[in-house]
Amino acid sequence: MRKVSAGISSGIVVLIVFWVALSDQISKFLVVKFLYAGECTYVWSFFNLVNVKNSGVTFGLLNGMFQPIVFIAISLIIIVFIGVWMKNNRSYRLPGSLIIGGAIGNLIDRIIHKAVIDFLDFHLLTYHWPAFNIADSAIVIGGGILFFISYGEEKR
Repeated sequence: MRKVSAGISSGIVVLIVFWVALSDQISKFLVVKFLYAGECTYVWSFFNLVNVKNSGVTFGLLNGMFQPIVFIAISLIIIVFIGVWMKNNRSYRLPGSLIIGGAIGNLIDRIIHKAVIDFLDFHLLTYHWPAFNIADSAIVIGGGILFFISYGEEKR
């Protein structure tokens, strides 16, 4: 009897990476085209669309401290590392492909705009969560899935 290995195929990985990066870039293109820099558009009582350039990392940390080339190099290293790691760990292909797709989406921004375009602005009363984008969402979701898979394997 043949053992069925868990995980998604390489073709599906490529599709997920492509879909995440493409949907991220299309959404950012539309934001840049229809919202002025710094502009805020009310959508719901807890959600706005904004056009913010983030030259730092997550939540604007290290903003302006490094040249874009540093973030580009780090992104490329992470993409290669996760790609090699996924090749040997089939069960990590879904979260890895989400993380790589998000990293590529933000990498494209750093190359084109020298910063990442963020536009999703959630808030509660006067507290605003830092603006983020589809690539950031894919990276966080991929990281969450990775955590649960790793936690499940550790329990076994």
